[in-house]
Amino acid sequence: MSEPELFTANDEAFMREALDLAREAGAAGEVPVGALIVVEGHVMGRGFNQPILSSDPTAHAEVMALRAAGQALSNYRMPGATLYVTLEPCAMCSGAIFHARIGRVVFGARDPKTGVAGSVLDLYEVGQLNHHAQIEGGLLAAECGGLLSSFFAARRGRTLIA
Repeated sequence: MSEPELFTANDEAFMREALDLAREAGAAGEVPVGALIVVEGHVMGRGFNQPILSSDPTAHAEVMALRAAGQALSNYRMPGATLYVTLEPCAMCSGAIFHARIGRVVFGARDPKTGVAGSVLDLYEVGQLNHHAQIEGGLLAAECGGLLSSFFAARRGRTLIA
């Protein structure tokens, strides 16, 4: 008997929208990461990486989506929300996720350099922290990772053979 599917068709559709946002970031010369906040099936906030465009080191996709959702919801707390992001969150973004009380985080590709949902360390398993989001990684991981790999290969002046 096979294991139950971790992700739903809705999860995949929302991650595909996050991928579109990541492509927008890449087209602007930013690292291609996209994110969205979903509450009860409705997108409440969208964001993509833009620290270069905004001269703001905190302008990661997750933070931009959280800011937009906070404005849309008139609240900085989002306990019933799901965050979809194409790359495993870093420590800064995870801190923002914790403060927003996001209920669930779904990410695409792992980040072996700065990911803190299991790659470098796992902040989501630290018992002393007062909030713990449900974290699920690997949704469309190959597509999310491929977008990043292609972006960095192009920056180095090489093309990837798929």
